[in-house]
Amino acid sequence: MAQVEATTERVIAADAEAVFDALADYNGTRPKLLPEHFSEYEVREGGDGEGTLVYWKLQATSKRVRDCLLEVSEPTDGELVEKDRNSSMVTTWRVTPAGEGRSRVVVTSVWNGAGGIGGFFERTFAPKGLARIYDAELAKLAAEVEK
Repeated sequence: MAQVEATTERVIAADAEAVFDALADYNGTRPKLLPEHFSEYEVREGGDGEGTLVYWKLQATSKRVRDCLLEVSEPTDGELVEKDRNSSMVTTWRVTPAGEGRSRVVVTSVWNGAGGIGGFFERTFAPKGLARIYDAELAKLAAEVEK
């Protein structure tokens, strides 16, 4: 099994602290940011950063739907890590200052991919598809915090 990785980034015209707070707000802001690929969103514990347990279904393709139960941690300032209890997927959101009143958000997901020909297609296409999903989420984040 090879590790598969998808990374997307965006510079947002808002302070890093405001952007991070919006991402960490699983009760209020986060559900507003999710594109149509996400459904059945539910905060099961916490709701604000570290200690949150959140559930959703992620429909990556027309045939591929993944049940995600994510434990959220904040290992360092400006970093949210979502570890899926149902798979090997780990998604890390990093928010850093990028000049006056601007911030850079980098989201990276890694997981253990399948082997064989299925794994080849997964490594080839999944990162691009997930990057498109995250790009849509980052666009909604920008619209939310740049108000």
